[in-house]
Amino acid sequence: MEATTLKTTLGLHFTQIAWVVKDITVAERFFKDTMGIGNFSTVATIRAKDFDATYYGEPSDAESLVTMAYTGETFIELIQPLSGRSIFQDYLDKNSTGGIQHVAYSIPVSNLDKVISEFADKGFPVITSFNHPIAKIVFFDTYKEIGVMTEIMGITEEGQEIVEKMKN
Repeated sequence: MEATTLKTTLGLHFTQIAWVVKDITVAERFFKDTMGIGNFSTVATIRAKDFDATYYGEPSDAESLVTMAYTGETFIELIQPLSGRSIFQDYLDKNSTGGIQHVAYSIPVSNLDKVISEFADKGFPVITSFNHPIAKIVFFDTYKEIGVMTEIMGITEEGQEIVEKMKN
């Protein structure tokens, strides 16, 4: 069976499912031992200030542990908040056992401003943002509509190369 890639009218590609977890080691072990997904990246500490990150329009001081694996055409991301204010800690505060916190779509970075504008026009302002070398990332609060946040990743050329390497 051939895999298909779904696109939205905005040209978005479904890319990722992300779990916010209490213990990244336990969660990663579950995916490896139970689901057979063994290609997780090395766990990295992400410091929001290193990526000019925002939290509700203000600079973010959050730190989290993050790891990712590619399975099929989808990234699995595991996030364990460590400190500071973030949408990830907010999620864990409301859902003490963790869970799926967001789904992500990707587009070329050149289209990101258009998507941000269209989301804002529909009542979804940017809640959190990260300016990473491989992608400019924005999060929208879509909990009421779909039960999770929505992340849009504006992928840079460098980022696209890294994604292709991770797939292989």
